[in-house]
Amino acid sequence: MPVNGRYGDLAAFLSERGDALLRTAVLLAPGRESGEDLLQEALERMLRKWPRVQGDPEGYLRRIMYHRAVDGWRLRSRRPEVLGLPEDSAAFTAGDHSDRLDLRLVLIQALAGLTPRQRAAVVARHWEQLSEAETAAALGCSVSAVKAATSRGLRTLREAIAPEAEYLPYLTERGNA
Repeated sequence: MPVNGRYGDLAAFLSERGDALLRTAVLLAPGRESGEDLLQEALERMLRKWPRVQGDPEGYLRRIMYHRAVDGWRLRSRRPEVLGLPEDSAAFTAGDHSDRLDLRLVLIQALAGLTPRQRAAVVARHWEQLSEAETAAALGCSVSAVKAATSRGLRTLREAIAPEAEYLPYLTERGNA
């Protein structure tokens, strides 16, 4: 990779925003490893076009991640993975923080039940705290489409999590702390 100001800007950008981008990628993909792969693939695609990237590189990278995540969701819906429990599944139970783990699993499972557009909109709006206009630009759609996808996605999440109401006090306590 040539050493010049343009690639130096990229290194600074990644050192500053890399962790936030990885967290977003992990939410968009089914698991940490898949999230790392998603971010790496998006970075590779961005580097191919880097000399032509004008303006906000983060928005460009996020848009690539969203589109690649949607492609992955479509692929997995056609060929679902079959996962089994390990032989020694008792070794994976933990005594502490299990309520947080249970909540996380419920949320991840509920997110997986959303359509690709709804999931991308909910993650962008509520995890990344992007505005409706920023989310629309990242997803390549109108602001009204973002509003509709976010609203429907949140409704679906509420319906999916309602049976798990025992976790709501944890969310409330954490929000007030």
